[in-house]
Amino acid sequence: MTPAAPSFGLLPGDDRSPVILHVPHSARGIPDDVRAGIVLDDEALARELDHITDAHTARIAEVAAGRAGVTPWRFVNRLSRLVVDPERFPDEREEMRAVGMGAVYTRTTHGAVLRPADTDPRPLVERYFEPYAAAMTRAVADRLAATGRAVIIDVHSYPSRRLPYELHGEGARPPVCLGTDAFHTSPGLLGAAREAFGRTELDSPFSGAYVPLEFHRREPRVEALMVEIRRDTYMTEPGGPAGPGLERLAGALADVVDAVSR
Repeated sequence: MTPAAPSFGLLPGDDRSPVILHVPHSARGIPDDVRAGIVLDDEALARELDHITDAHTARIAEVAAGRAGVTPWRFVNRLSRLVVDPERFPDEREEMRAVGMGAVYTRTTHGAVLRPADTDPRPLVERYFEPYAAAMTRAVADRLAATGRAVIIDVHSYPSRRLPYELHGEGARPPVCLGTDAFHTSPGLLGAAREAFGRTELDSPFSGAYVPLEFHRREPRVEALMVEIRRDTYMTEPGGPAGPGLERLAGALADVVDAVSR
């Protein structure tokens, strides 16, 4: 299962674009030495990857980038979030630690043991999480330097039915959930997304938006929005092929990119 590609990639866009489409959870790759620390057998691991992976979101971002009038940049994780989850806090600030899903997961989506509870997360954090965070920070800084602002649009998906690991899954499960941040989500960015995607809910069933810690709640020129797409609108759940909904959703995402690139 060792991927040939680097663990993440920054795919260049137009120098005039402030937009970074961030795709952190689309991949299934797990290096062999990391796989050795996961206690699931191959069949169970494949099932878990079906549930936890935001399948086809890298393709949604790719199609959207191709359709946008000004090509956005794309920052894409090439490893599974079962290696590390680059969007978690790597310390006690992370509430998902309560269900064994901090930066390094020890539990599955259904509460089974993924890694031993006494697993030391530091080697994986140092090897994968920290370089990823540093590269994303540089990417945002480059957009600020080039355009005077940066707009991070997080491209995610989520299951149509609540999974046991979800801490706040009791609310609405709309076709598109828009995760917001009171400091970094501007009315213009939010309005563009609501208009492009149509039926949406805010922060249900998932909330927040990813911003590198160097800029988080410090730099108002960094805007951020999380786009959570319900999987049954574009693919066969839990880990099946994409359908025609992918093209429609990619077009809507391209509309958001165009609206905030002006």
